[in-house]
Amino acid sequence: MVDLPELSIVIPVFNEEINIHPMYDRLLSSLSDKVGSLEILYVDDGSADASWEKISELATRDPRVRGVRFARNFGHQAALTAGVDVARGQAVVIIDGDMQDPPEVIPEMVDRWREGFEVVYGQRESREGETWFKLATASAFYRILRGITNVDIPVDTGDFRLMGPRAVAAFRAMPERNRFIRGLVSWIGFPQTAVKYQRQARQAGGTKFPVRKMTRFALDGITSFSFFPLRLATWTGFGVSIFAFLYIVVVLILKAIGVSWLGYTSLMASILFLGGVQLLMIGIMGEYLARIFDEVKRRPLYLVGERTDGDEAVIPPARPVG
Repeated sequence: MVDLPELSIVIPVFNEEINIHPMYDRLLSSLSDKVGSLEILYVDDGSADASWEKISELATRDPRVRGVRFARNFGHQAALTAGVDVARGQAVVIIDGDMQDPPEVIPEMVDRWREGFEVVYGQRESREGETWFKLATASAFYRILRGITNVDIPVDTGDFRLMGPRAVAAFRAMPERNRFIRGLVSWIGFPQTAVKYQRQARQAGGTKFPVRKMTRFALDGITSFSFFPLRLATWTGFGVSIFAFLYIVVVLILKAIGVSWLGYTSLMASILFLGGVQLLMIGIMGEYLARIFDEVKRRPLYLVGERTDGDEAVIPPARPVG
């Protein structure tokens, strides 16, 4: 019988060849004498550089290292999910491979898990090397999201966290395709606590999250955990209807007393305003419908192209259908 490691470290990478070895060295330096046994699991999200070659080299040299390579780029959240699916450890830590989240924080997470917490998430006290725009939008987004959902999603957190065996089992059972992992882990409950840390500047390479991806990620978070946009559409329609009724009353009164007020300009302004509101509301409903369409297709969340352990499984383990 193969002994399972106490801790699995899941590291998604996308064109991070320059950070593979430094991340490995920092993990060993931080954890070698802190945990009973360790597994380091890299998930290559279809990198175009030499990331996979470096992962394979480490796996050949150190049996504690395993690697999974996607058939193509499926995205950061899919890579994290694949890592949790494949991990063998009693507890699983997910951490990005750019070393902005310091591996030196993981021993404190392990200590809190051993105290009885099922989920231990990293909470940023500061974020070095990031633009004011990203800092402001991220802060606003998480505070708005927390205000419009019934799930207690901690602010100033990312995906850097430790999950115990019960949390991992619950996470693996979730069938969503449009995944917002920090929300999913908050939704499952169990005792959770934070470990505060200073997020460091990226050591090398460039960000893999441009504004377009950040926007799509934000939409996934809102539509996965809140009906507020749909309720906003209802409230807006109700408000516009009241405004239109009052507008008609005013027009009739003015006409009754012989005042001519309306003209072509005001008519066009009203039509364009109402048309814009309608298109906005249709767009909100379209976002939810598109996600329903994506879910019902039941395509695999990711496909595995290669693994360092010789396992030839291509399709991820089946998730239950709700």
